[in-house]
Amino acid sequence: MSDLAHHLDAVHQRIALAAQRAGRDPRDITLLAVSKTFPADDVRAASAAGQRAFGENYVQESIAKVEALADLRASIEWHFIGPLQSNKTRPVAQHFDWVHSVDRLKIAQRLSEQRPDELAPLNVCLQVNVSGEASKSGVTIDEAAGVAREIAALPKLRLRGLMSIPEPAGDLEAQRVPHRQLRELYEQLRADGLALDTLSMGMSADLEAAVLEGATIVRVGTAIFGARDYSH
Repeated sequence: MSDLAHHLDAVHQRIALAAQRAGRDPRDITLLAVSKTFPADDVRAASAAGQRAFGENYVQESIAKVEALADLRASIEWHFIGPLQSNKTRPVAQHFDWVHSVDRLKIAQRLSEQRPDELAPLNVCLQVNVSGEASKSGVTIDEAAGVAREIAALPKLRLRGLMSIPEPAGDLEAQRVPHRQLRELYEQLRADGLALDTLSMGMSADLEAAVLEGATIVRVGTAIFGARDYSH
């Protein structure tokens, strides 16, 4: 078994243990392998080890990777999870299956307009800034319901749920707090009639806390691919 396959297996075990503690079925939690800054060959190796969903943050890098792995397109699900500027929405609308980082209505409108007719609706999540950090993207908890309704009404998009990137916290209980806030908002929006099924939350350091609070997608990079080199 390759190192990458070992790492994937270890992360799946972490998810399974957290799911067991939460009384959940681990099959209800999707592992999104965050492949940003890693080469297409690493994605190919992870795909060969059974990984299906991959997350990317940078438009130019990710489109080059999608094209390099065109032969695997039927077996790979591409998720865009990084900040998205309005002048870069078109290639994302054309090449991705999911966008987690929709942080304002204008981005959703552009993705909807630019999604090719022959493709299935683009799955999107509304990014919520649960910690209220000035440096983070996302709508506030108070704005979320109104923006979610407007996104849900757009053609060629399917609003699946909510995403957050909370501040790092030290222990498990502290990590659970922002994830719980997102879950409570998600439950409120569902009770208000929005057909949501996705909570995209939790990364390498806090995936257990996220699973305990109801995450359906955890976004894990370092624990699978190793430390990132941003020097390039």
